[in-house]
Amino acid sequence: MQTLPLIQHLINGQLVAGGSRAQDVFNPATGKAEKRLLLADKATVEQAIASAHAAYPAWRATQPLKRARVMSKLKVLLEENAEQICALLTAEHGKVLGDALGELQRGIENVEYASYCPELLKGEHSKNVGPSIDSWSEFQPLGVTAGITPFNFPVMVPLWMWPMAVACGNTFVLKPSERDPSSTLLVAQLALQAGLPPGVLNVVNGDKEAVDTLLHDKRVQAISFVGSTPIAEYIYATGCANGKRVQALGGAKNHAVVMPDADVANAVSALMGAAYGSCGERCMAIPLVVAVGEAVADAVVAGLKIEIAKMKVGPGIDASNDMGPLVTKQHFEKVKGFVDQGVAEGATLVVDGRGVKVSGHEGGYFLGACLFDHVKPGMTIYQEEIFGPVLGVVRVKTLQEAMDLIDAHEYGNGTCIFTRDGEAARYFSDNILVGMVGINVPLPVPVAYHSFGGWKRSLFGDLSAYGPDAVRFYTKRKTITQRWPSAGVREGTVYSFPSSR
Repeated sequence: MQTLPLIQHLINGQLVAGGSRAQDVFNPATGKAEKRLLLADKATVEQAIASAHAAYPAWRATQPLKRARVMSKLKVLLEENAEQICALLTAEHGKVLGDALGELQRGIENVEYASYCPELLKGEHSKNVGPSIDSWSEFQPLGVTAGITPFNFPVMVPLWMWPMAVACGNTFVLKPSERDPSSTLLVAQLALQAGLPPGVLNVVNGDKEAVDTLLHDKRVQAISFVGSTPIAEYIYATGCANGKRVQALGGAKNHAVVMPDADVANAVSALMGAAYGSCGERCMAIPLVVAVGEAVADAVVAGLKIEIAKMKVGPGIDASNDMGPLVTKQHFEKVKGFVDQGVAEGATLVVDGRGVKVSGHEGGYFLGACLFDHVKPGMTIYQEEIFGPVLGVVRVKTLQEAMDLIDAHEYGNGTCIFTRDGEAARYFSDNILVGMVGINVPLPVPVAYHSFGGWKRSLFGDLSAYGPDAVRFYTKRKTITQRWPSAGVREGTVYSFPSSR
């Protein structure tokens, strides 16, 4: 019997075989286990925290410019090793290589933004706020920080977190998804190669035991999380109860509104990528189209049917494929169950992807694109986050009716509108209760120098991910007021509240 390669933890700059439990890591295109992953126990996570805690004083004292230079070197290394990173990502997640490269590129943009830390960490200074009194604010690091990241973006989402955290002077413990950890680990090793000192970034692979250790250890000052809403709520409540700063990004159910005046052909092309790209395993995917008027609904459904028929489904390593497999067998069965439930609840299944077979990859977790029409609020496929290649069309009569549906949903992550009417677009973007809005842009994911975050039950915490909010999340403000009295001058005692008189 062949022994599978073993994935270890990265602690204090070294690979460590911690924990007595392990699980298989599968290639979703074949359904076969290709690696074995060690799951960290409490002691292993505490070892990583201790490493980060020990590295913090020296790293905090490192000049921001030197920290920035590490990020600049890492950017170059990520670009030079892009092919290897994307191959690992595709082998464990399943997304096609082109999509993997796009994910890596968005991650690199966040590394590049972190390399601006000398500018971003500049404080605020005011001279003569009172008689010979100066005052200034500076942004100081928190200490040991941590991140818990999801399976769908094993490269990009960690790069939302730790580059800015360490650029700000913190140290970091990262717990990536146990489903596809190899690309995450390789990026961390490249950070060491770029000059990040041992202990500044540590990676522990694990499950709930690892998460709970991070949540309860008093040395961890802040935790950032991306995943499902139930887990985000748990992370937020538990972390806050333990005195930590917490930023927890949860689920989504993003609606795309198509107006009667929209360019339907272009809207359909955009919706195809937004709904089925990365097999729908994106928190910013579009799983619902809200068509305003029967004519536009009919046109959108007809256009989607034509485009879906052209799609190629197969292993991600084949660049000619448009969509790869779902990440695990369990997730495949879950998404397929949503399709079954949509049919049972009365939605019209226009395109059924449940019978897709990929020659030579019969054991893979492939589900073809599914398209529902006449989806109604209250149906399970309308309400719940599916996280798969399932798109539903809802028919309404007015823009206001569409907006009322979106505003009533528990999630408020992203939304978009397709229209040629500037007034309608402006009204929609001004008034919709959603954190990220696209106008003729189906996936309004902010660039690295803006911040990413939804509203309602899509985000728990006051600060969004990456961008300017990341600087605020990973630092605390200290305001200093100083005065140097003139030598030899005796001043009288003042009992009133000080002022700038």
